[in-house]
Amino acid sequence: MNMFIKKSVVALAMLGMASSASAKGYKEVEVSNGGSFAGTVAAGAAEADTRSYTISKDPEICGEGSREVSFVEINGDGMLMNAVVFLNDVDEGKAFDPATINLSLDQKGCEFSTVLGVMANQGELTATNSDMTLHNIHTYELIGKARRTVMNVSQPNEGDSVTKKVKLRRGNGMKVECDAHDFMHSFVFVAKNPYYSVVDENGGFSIDGIPAGTYEVMVWHGFLGEVEAGEVTVEADGEASMNLSY
Repeated sequence: MNMFIKKSVVALAMLGMASSASAKGYKEVEVSNGGSFAGTVAAGAAEADTRSYTISKDPEICGEGSREVSFVEINGDGMLMNAVVFLNDVDEGKAFDPATINLSLDQKGCEFSTVLGVMANQGELTATNSDMTLHNIHTYELIGKARRTVMNVSQPNEGDSVTKKVKLRRGNGMKVECDAHDFMHSFVFVAKNPYYSVVDENGGFSIDGIPAGTYEVMVWHGFLGEVEAGEVTVEADGEASMNLSY
């Protein structure tokens, strides 16, 4: 079933993780006869957006000339890249994958190691400076058009590393910048439950282990924002599908 997503003013957010690897407010339980939800995310009305930044410092490390940063990437079939589909307000269900609770970001060649990272709210974000120049990692919780500083740490030396527990209050993700280099950009989706999927290179997503029920479907993109996609009903051992369009 094809649905055009109704845009909403919802923020980006991170999910709170407790030591038991479950998010605050989310209860991990055994899920039997869980269903699945899959589909695609087309760009729809969204347009590709690439911006050019002049490299004005540290050319021996960062390179010379300019840096092209793709904030909105659309593949050849019109599918939106770096989007996340998630089920909103899920109270209980399967456990988080331990590998997705925390996130490490490296800064090398004046670039972040990932364009889009994923972690759990109340998980730990570790940022490492692998360059022989100063970086200042600055992360912001995205709340609609507003943003709130989460981490702001100077890392003057190669090898400097900082780890911070991330607890987003209202948003579902973060913007990551370097205050010393304005061409360094990254985004982080912060999950409040494990029922999410980063789209693949074909724009596809797949979520499994879902308890039977009806759920609100959301699509998150670090630059474009967050949109509502309506509701999906997942039956026990069932396979629901929805093709979304931004």
